[in-house]
Amino acid sequence: MKLFEKITNPREIRRKLGLNQQEFWSRIGVTQSGGSRYESGRNMPKPVRELLRLVHVEQIDLSKVRREDFEIVEYLKETHPDLYKSLRKAVRAQMEAQEGNAEVAAN
Repeated sequence: MKLFEKITNPREIRRKLGLNQQEFWSRIGVTQSGGSRYESGRNMPKPVRELLRLVHVEQIDLSKVRREDFEIVEYLKETHPDLYKSLRKAVRAQMEAQEGNAEVAAN
């Protein structure tokens, strides 16, 4: 999913995660009633949509992310682009392997 991509059905994402509206929406700072309106078709502001993507689609724990982490990533990209690409490729491969293992275990 791309940055600020239109999330057409947040209810589907919530249900796949097995969360009620309170649990799902409170993790991104939205009230249950506000989340209910988004699930009913009201347009979601870009910041809310991006938070939903980060927290519920990408599964990022925002409480663990610090500004310094982003500064390190930017520094690595600028000063060692080949190393950055290599690390990114390794992380993606690891994530795909974990997803494959989870899928096998579910079946």
